[in-house]
Amino acid sequence: MTYDAVLVAPPARVPESATGIRENGTRENGRPSTGRLVGVDLARGLAVFGMFAAHVGPDPGKGGVTGFLMELAHGRSSALFALLAGFAVVLITGRRTPKTGQAGRQAVAKVIIRAVLLLAVGSALTMWGTPVDVILAFYGLYFLLVLPLYRLGAGPLAALAVGTALVFPQLLYVLSPLAGGASTAAGRPDGLLSLLVTGSYPALTWLPFVLAGMAVARLDLASAAVRTRIALTGVALAVVGYGGSWLALHLVPGALDAIGASGAGGAASSAWWSDTAGYPTGTTPAWLLAASPHSETTLSILANTGVAITVLALCLSAMDVFPRLRRLARPVIAVGTMSLTAYVSHIVAIRVLGIDELPGPALHVLLGFIVAVAAFATLWSRSFQRGPLEWVMGKATGIARHIP
Repeated sequence: MTYDAVLVAPPARVPESATGIRENGTRENGRPSTGRLVGVDLARGLAVFGMFAAHVGPDPGKGGVTGFLMELAHGRSSALFALLAGFAVVLITGRRTPKTGQAGRQAVAKVIIRAVLLLAVGSALTMWGTPVDVILAFYGLYFLLVLPLYRLGAGPLAALAVGTALVFPQLLYVLSPLAGGASTAAGRPDGLLSLLVTGSYPALTWLPFVLAGMAVARLDLASAAVRTRIALTGVALAVVGYGGSWLALHLVPGALDAIGASGAGGAASSAWWSDTAGYPTGTTPAWLLAASPHSETTLSILANTGVAITVLALCLSAMDVFPRLRRLARPVIAVGTMSLTAYVSHIVAIRVLGIDELPGPALHVLLGFIVAVAAFATLWSRSFQRGPLEWVMGKATGIARHIP
């Protein structure tokens, strides 16, 4: 079976809890299985490129078409990646039917091993001192926090995603100053408190993305009707998030002035969708009305989740409705299959090239990163089923199969 022959979603008669399927969607003999969701790889590849844009792309503050496109990537690409992290947890532990017994224990062990490795790699990259707020350690904690919920169905997971999105941002607003976080975007993963509250991607406000991804993964994604409902739900969430923020900032007396006085200046009017307005400082509750990608508010979570769900649904549908598009999208899909390698490589490249001010590099730097990683992933995937770091991760998690 060639990679192009992989189905977008497994038929109901092919349970992903079968012991012959690895968490990366390949059978034990190395051949692709119907458990591999090509649209998910496409979405993951787009998320990786979005992170590249946020880290080594031109500064969105310069405006124009390029600035607008760069701003679209900020925060929203990492939210998509977090949503897909939840999807991955369900793929590992059984997508349509959660694994039980020995298979379940082995799947849980795989998630734990993966989480520990991400915590270690993420912390190491952070200590390396690049200007990037490395997200891997945060992802490791997300895996551990949602693991006890892996047997829940789509409904309970969606309810938890909504509940945490409504409650946790307010809790973060209260706890962050007490924990010493001057800003929700200022901390780095240098300890558990940072990972939970004060870091750049605090678990308190990023778990809703992971839970939403788990809920989506539970659905029958082979159904065009289901994918359509997912896309419409995503659009509705984005409208509620961004539209609700715009209305609140303009209708609540003094909201824009309070945000401007906290350091956003003339950019306060863009706080409903853009990070160019700055980041919350904890000095005014008016920031809770913002939906800018890194404001860590309820409205921003709703909006970012909506964008992420819509992108995923469109990628799944595109790979199903337009099979020939897979060949054109092969480089992006290849990057999606080795997203860990791509992410770590771009951090290493930033350090080696001496890039110390982000964002800000010229557009050609971003294009160079994208072309280089896409070319490598495409060539590598012709000979190997996994990326280099994915192979290492697979070997490490492989010890879980010895659990009785």
